[in-house]
Amino acid sequence: MTRIGILASGSGTNAEKIIEHFASSDIGRVVFLASDNPSAFALERARRHGVPTAVFSRAEFTNGEAPLAALKAAGVDYLVLAGFLRLVPANILAAFPDRVVNIHPALLPTYGGKGMYGDHVHRAVIAAGEKESGITIHRVNEKYDEGDIVAQFRCPVSAEDTSDTLAAKIHELEHRHFPETIEQDILRIV
Repeated sequence: MTRIGILASGSGTNAEKIIEHFASSDIGRVVFLASDNPSAFALERARRHGVPTAVFSRAEFTNGEAPLAALKAAGVDYLVLAGFLRLVPANILAAFPDRVVNIHPALLPTYGGKGMYGDHVHRAVIAAGEKESGITIHRVNEKYDEGDIVAQFRCPVSAEDTSDTLAAKIHELEHRHFPETIEQDILRIV
């Protein structure tokens, strides 16, 4: 069984959906969640499900040694970024070759890169007059949102959409497709 670790910075709705999805799976199980934000609600969501958690400072994540040691101590085989806003250090990427995925709230390669997350993305998509948006699940490398695309799922953008209504559409796609895509990717490597 694949042991899944999650890195999260925010509220943790995607992290919780992943934890729930794998709770009764024979393919994988979430065994650890780490955050760079001590007030991230993702930590509480994980604790409610009995998933061990840890918080690391910005400096610790930049260096990568302490988070990597914690991931190894938890026996993590596969790493998921679920609303994690930092670059993943090279030593962590090297420890999980082709086993680190992220979700982005747009159709990469557009609307990606540093500073393009959450509401920033939705406002940019609407301002550009796009007729479609969606999510991209991609491998993580040393640059923001530039890893190989694993899967994309789309939704329409209407003239009436606001960043809030578009965010709701995107969250629906994330919650429906992210756990299943992770499962399919794990099956690729086992």
